[in-house]
Amino acid sequence: MIPQQEPCRPAVGMTFEQMLERVRYEGAYPTRARAEESVHAVLGALGRQLTGDERVELAARLPYEAAVTFTSGIPATEPLTGWGFVKDLASRTGGTAATTRWDTGTVLRSVAQLAGEELLTRILARLPSGYALLFGRAELTQAA
Repeated sequence: MIPQQEPCRPAVGMTFEQMLERVRYEGAYPTRARAEESVHAVLGALGRQLTGDERVELAARLPYEAAVTFTSGIPATEPLTGWGFVKDLASRTGGTAATTRWDTGTVLRSVAQLAGEELLTRILARLPSGYALLFGRAELTQAA
């Protein structure tokens, strides 16, 4: 018997457990619980920054547990730059800017793989400057 997918939700590329293991390995976290803490913190914060079709499409590509965390918050009225995102997350979690930057990059690189190139390009176009590096991409800017 073939298990049924949730209606209107495409099959995801990895399970939540696989996502946690990837984050744990790439982030060199000592425990699965520490990796899960980072995933929930970063996805909750990203969910407050991203709106529109890109938010919906990204949620559909994340494992269910990750999508719930990502969509649970109300989007912010004032978007943050990439560095502002890291500083805000550090203040919310009690971490340092350096460890929060590490956590953010580790989690968002996994998110980038799930999103795919086309969706990630649209996400980065919607967000203020500074997010490309967090997702593991170079950020190109035009000379003035």
